[in-house]
Amino acid sequence: MKFIKTQDQRLALSLLGAGRNILLYGGSRSGKTFILVYAVLYRALKVPGSRHAILRNHANSVRQAIVNDTLPKVSRLCFPGLEYKLNRSDLYLTLPNRSEIWFSGLEKAERSEKILGREFATLYYNECSEIDYGAVQLAQTRLAQKSGLRLRAFFDCNPPGRRHWTYKLFIEKRDPLTNTPLRFPDHYLCMQMNPGGNRANLPDGYIEERLEGLSFRQRERFLKGEFLADLDGALWSLELIERNRLSLPRRSLDRVVVGVDPAVTGDNDYTGIVVCGRDGDGEYYVLADRSLKGTPLEWSKAVVSAYHEFGADRIIGESNNGGDLIELALRGIDENISYKKVTASRGKLVRAEPVAALYERGKVHHLGVFPELEDQLTSYVPGHFAGSPDRMDALVWAITELLRSSGRGERWITA
Repeated sequence: MKFIKTQDQRLALSLLGAGRNILLYGGSRSGKTFILVYAVLYRALKVPGSRHAILRNHANSVRQAIVNDTLPKVSRLCFPGLEYKLNRSDLYLTLPNRSEIWFSGLEKAERSEKILGREFATLYYNECSEIDYGAVQLAQTRLAQKSGLRLRAFFDCNPPGRRHWTYKLFIEKRDPLTNTPLRFPDHYLCMQMNPGGNRANLPDGYIEERLEGLSFRQRERFLKGEFLADLDGALWSLELIERNRLSLPRRSLDRVVVGVDPAVTGDNDYTGIVVCGRDGDGEYYVLADRSLKGTPLEWSKAVVSAYHEFGADRIIGESNNGGDLIELALRGIDENISYKKVTASRGKLVRAEPVAALYERGKVHHLGVFPELEDQLTSYVPGHFAGSPDRMDALVWAITELLRSSGRGERWITA
């Protein structure tokens, strides 16, 4: 199979060669990641001994999405016959010309000397809407290798809200921290790429079946590739979430729970799995969103895994949604878990309002960026939300449990 660039990909490559910091943003499956991995490989092959890095928020994500998936596809289709040596323990590859491509997570617990102790000619921030701007600033200091290549920073994302640093930096041309105009705005270029421009490389019916049937805001983001504005009537706003975002808890946590809203109506539903904690000062933290689409066995394993990873005190599941079956499935994975079933005696709006009020008071902090969860929170307008707000429900159950209970013991969250 021969690789033929789409018109959008050809335009993107021209932009990548012209700017210093380039963002490709747009809808799902629009070819952004493919063409940026291609550009990194091309630059690495062009100059022997050059060094490059592909970065995401978590190392596991870059391993699964890039090292195990996109990179082999790009190599096979665009550079047939190319051989490279992959060091899986340190997660970098060496090309025949001695150039290297490193892969790493940038979440604080995963930053390492293998990235911060080296200099690079290219840094590519994959799914940068999930990456904290402070981590980007720190990594940018390593864009300093004298290799003969012009230094380049590449970014891509499905666009988040308009208060995100990507929108401020690349669209408004403002410093995300000070909100002042950029000193060199022409150093920050961007291009929108949407799935319609990549139709030739997509499965038949993907756009019609997978994207056109989404909710309005999801279509705006994943089909049309637009940065989202706040919705009138929504309990949560992007600004509300953004202004209280932290990278670490303010103090040690005295209680952690896993909220779960299981998929019980069909194979296409997601199971909401959200981990939340509370400290001794009554501050609440969203620690992880592990929601997934899978079988009862798959989501049960994910719930129990999150329970152990974060040293949670309890798992919370809704009895109206198959509560006894949920407990049975979870204890099939680990019979020693602490599980509590809760009953939804009130509507979603009544349950959600006290939690949204905590956000308004600045008492709830997202530790990192959770795009799908945050999109669902800011999309939820009572009476006008299509589908099941599974992630929101899981979060509401978790924080409601933390509101009700008293904490015992302390732990530091490092994950």
